Amino acid sequence: MENVKVIIWGLGAMGSGMADMLLKKKGVDIVGAVGRGAKVGKSMYDYMATPRGDRPDILIGEPEDVIKEGAADVVLCCTDSFTKKAFDRLKFVLEKKINVVSCAEEMAYPKAQSPEEAKKLDDIAKANGVSILGTGINPGLIMDLLVVIMTGCCEEVEHIVSRRVNSLSPFGPVVMNEQGIGISKEEFLDGVKTGKLSGHVGFHESINMIADAIGWKVDKVTQSMEPIITDVERVAPHKTATPGQTAGCAMKGFGYVDGELKIEMDHPQQIEPEQVGVQTGDYVIITGKPNINMVNSPEVPGGIGTIAMCVNMIPHVINARPGLWTMIDLPVPRAIMGDMRDLICPDAKIVK
Repeated sequence: MENVKVIIWGLGAMGSGMADMLLKKKGVDIVGAVGRGAKVGKSMYDYMATPRGDRPDILIGEPEDVIKEGAADVVLCCTDSFTKKAFDRLKFVLEKKINVVSCAEEMAYPKAQSPEEAKKLDDIAKANGVSILGTGINPGLIMDLLVVIMTGCCEEVEHIVSRRVNSLSPFGPVVMNEQGIGISKEEFLDGVKTGKLSGHVGFHESINMIADAIGWKVDKVTQSMEPIITDVERVAPHKTATPGQTAGCAMKGFGYVDGELKIEMDHPQQIEPEQVGVQTGDYVIITGKPNINMVNSPEVPGGIGTIAMCVNMIPHVINARPGLWTMIDLPVPRAIMGDMRDLICPDAKIVK
């Protein structure tokens, strides 16, 4: 079998990190890169930590010049956070009969807020014989799939709290702007009011994923969003917050089943939390039979976590039947320490 062929769309912090990770793996080749603006025509290696060395150069191109039928087995789409904004790009790839892994947060469970677009993507994928998955560290694993897995040892589940205290420092400018990093408290509150700031994207998706997985039907999802103001200067790779500015965003989400609060999301995140003595961590607290209190501290780092989730799910997406899938549909993620080709089913839809 030839190597698995991958195209990366978007070479920001996540896309370039996925490229770096892929170059360390066996049985897989990066065969194209898509960007925009000043990046077009430049070497992919200009935006990566890994030096080119003696590898063939890959020039960043426009979508229509790079993403063509038969060009790759999968496209890692590292643009946007929202299903509606990502839709046209995802549709473009699927119609070229290429599988897709998207790190857009809402794509982790798109029917939660964009059921029409989710249905269209499912139909398009099936019509073209390919599969599409949205995943990442959160949503995609820590605050949803991990919770679902932990309910597997429960006879009864009464109430769920999923808590993630994490650092935003590994993420790029898009996430920083969505979180309101480096602006005043007044600007933050105004951004929340007007919808300019999205903060963490994914509570609706995580809550609905958990509920659907265990057989609850969600009536309503609400959320709150408050600024974390710093009293010291914090310098992250892609953003700085000075004293009095917003260094993070404390968000909570609430999922109601039959009018009763059943699922709670607690997610304070900020740049350089260790500078102010904040200990990061991931927590799953389930009230049921038995009770579950899972603690992982410090947190699973968000940047490398999202990068690894997208790369490690490539074989499962290639092997899947055509259609739109989520993390509760496909085999559980696992690290790929051997040859990626060994994980591809013989009859999978792969470029020959």
